[in-house]
Amino acid sequence: MKMTDFTSPKWVLHGICVVALSLVMLFGTTTGIKAEQADAKRILKAMSDYMAAQQAISFGFDATLEVVTLDKQKLGLASSGSLNLKRPGKIFFTRTGGFTDIELYFDGKMMTLLGKNLNVYTQLEVEGTLDHLIDELKNTYNQPLPAADLLLSNSYDELMLDVVDVKDLGTGVVGGVACDHLAFRTEDVDWQIWIAQGEQPYPCRYVITSKLILGEPQYSVQLRDWQTGGSVAAAEYSFKNQTNAEKVDFKDIKGADDLPDHFTKGDSK
Repeated sequence: MKMTDFTSPKWVLHGICVVALSLVMLFGTTTGIKAEQADAKRILKAMSDYMAAQQAISFGFDATLEVVTLDKQKLGLASSGSLNLKRPGKIFFTRTGGFTDIELYFDGKMMTLLGKNLNVYTQLEVEGTLDHLIDELKNTYNQPLPAADLLLSNSYDELMLDVVDVKDLGTGVVGGVACDHLAFRTEDVDWQIWIAQGEQPYPCRYVITSKLILGEPQYSVQLRDWQTGGSVAAAEYSFKNQTNAEKVDFKDIKGADDLPDHFTKGDSK
């Protein structure tokens, strides 16, 4: 049987070519990944700058909050709503679901949360910008607005905080709109965003996956009926108690959470 001489010049040259090709592929892939990450960051920054530049915004949304039961059943709680804002400090927000029906008013000085299903309301003196209101609701009162990070004047900095991995996944279509599909990872969460292509790079869909909760549930919000500038319909940002709702303390407001009262929050994994 003929033996192949792997030390011959022919095979040595072949081995060198294989190694060289492998190195080209390796460095080419690394370079491609870096370019992909830079492009994804550029697209996200363009969205952030566009959002911050809009003095008036309105949209509708559909949201789903996933919960995981103790027997590992994953459930999705759906809600819909609308948001109308004028920078620097006015917002009107609604959300309706199977367990919640609320309206939120903010005129730059007073925040009012109306529980329509129980006809009760609460008020907090929160003076300042929309950024300040979002921060107060999230960190002080544990009532974050859906996709609130996208509304901040510095949303890029907030979104990129603690990000350890970035991916540009190409084009996706959300509600008939062609979007850039981007994916990001932190130690605690994975999140994805679909950003409309073209001159109005607004967010069309936003999905957050928790890695610290058993079953890794997601929160997703999909935006629709996007309007800016003069196309934004007039809204009432100051609360007028037209239904003779009862005023209660903030801690006593019911039906403002996506979770119904008979759901009990568990621990992280």
